[in-house]
Amino acid sequence: MELIRAHEIMLNAPEHKQLPCAPEYAFGAAYVADHFCPVFEASIPFYDAGFFHADAVYDVVSVSRGMFFRLEEHQTRFAKACDTIRVKNPFTREREADILHELVARAGLRDAYVWWTVTRGMPPMGRNEMVHPEKFENRFYGMAIPFVFMFDDDQRASGVDLIVCREHIRIPSRAVDPRAKNFHWLDMQMALFEAGDRGGEWAVLTNVDGYLAEATGANIFAMIDGVVVTPDTGCLEGITRQSVFDLCKELGIPTDARPIHADELKNADEVFMTTTAGSIMPARSVDGTPLGDHGGAGETAIALHNRYWEKRWAGWHGTPVRYELAGE
Repeated sequence: MELIRAHEIMLNAPEHKQLPCAPEYAFGAAYVADHFCPVFEASIPFYDAGFFHADAVYDVVSVSRGMFFRLEEHQTRFAKACDTIRVKNPFTREREADILHELVARAGLRDAYVWWTVTRGMPPMGRNEMVHPEKFENRFYGMAIPFVFMFDDDQRASGVDLIVCREHIRIPSRAVDPRAKNFHWLDMQMALFEAGDRGGEWAVLTNVDGYLAEATGANIFAMIDGVVVTPDTGCLEGITRQSVFDLCKELGIPTDARPIHADELKNADEVFMTTTAGSIMPARSVDGTPLGDHGGAGETAIALHNRYWEKRWAGWHGTPVRYELAGE
């Protein structure tokens, strides 16, 4: 089975062509606290705690063929993340959605990576007020830029070389709750550097006991004994992760969310990752050991990848972008 070359299609098919827009928005649009601007003009105040304390939550939703994918679910997850770290979104859910639509519309994007955040914002200057979350001026930022895949078509077709990180573990859930998508990325970044040092292309982190948590910026899946399995704790409850559960049910593939020890990966029939920025990303090896006997991307991962894009482009969980907002 051949993998659908989604990146190539996005670059060349007329259904994905960027719509006319003001020249200054050609590379994307941003929203900074209270106004829209071209993405390259966006800036964050130096004193924003989101910048100097990594104190913020964010979310990412994608657009393809002019449709947001599972937008309401992304907004619901984002609202829960705000509650988790005790920040207050300055905007209602409806206004938040309007901003996301207008960001895409201003740039005329048919395929977009749409990112938004609420930061802790400007700290209170009064004595002993840092202990009161309501004293901070929480701030909203967002951007929409052309969609870029985490891995290109060739990498996804051949499969990615993964390593299981040995030098670092995932930040424990009792320290930073991974279900609230947050700015704490140093463990993941160090894992990527380790992957580079060891000849890998991407990294997977475990918890302190050696059980899988997350890949860098992605959920991790494995096909073991005919079942597609993924960690049940210590990871972001990914929207693409949920889409895999939905697609597996449709295709009659058993699934299970359970603890997975890192040692199980090397003997898995297939391994793949999922994220908004990459959809379903097959692996071909773990720690230098080839997976199965397919010598590249596994058939299950390819089938899920292809079904994902076929259904998305047919409108599955799609919300049409309100391009008319570009003129307001």
